[in-house]
Amino acid sequence: MAENISLEKIQTLLLDHVAATDDMPFGPDVIVYRVCGKMFALLAWKEDPMYLNLKCDPFQAELLRAEYPAVKPGYHMNKKHWNSVYLDGSLPWPLVCQLVDDSYELIVAGLKKSEREALKKGS
Repeated sequence: MAENISLEKIQTLLLDHVAATDDMPFGPDVIVYRVCGKMFALLAWKEDPMYLNLKCDPFQAELLRAEYPAVKPGYHMNKKHWNSVYLDGSLPWPLVCQLVDDSYELIVAGLKKSEREALKKGS
């Protein structure tokens, strides 16, 4: 069942990942979530509806866009590798959680081995 997602709920989900940090390098309207300095999510929290830019496997990105109208090619991002996920209440919460987890894991997989090892120790 889909539900409306509050700012607090999505922020808690994003910051619950090991070593996740947030900042606002593009101004107060957008929050960037990083792991080891690499962005895994961008939250346009002042938009209506809010949306997240999340990294995604290119094949999976196409499938998600075809199935869910709230999933679109990443706004201002590499559209092959990033989706914009609109938190308009149409997506089930478990799917949103999975998409955030997938984005985080894709970014972690691209980190240096030493950074990945440090993250494992921190979990």
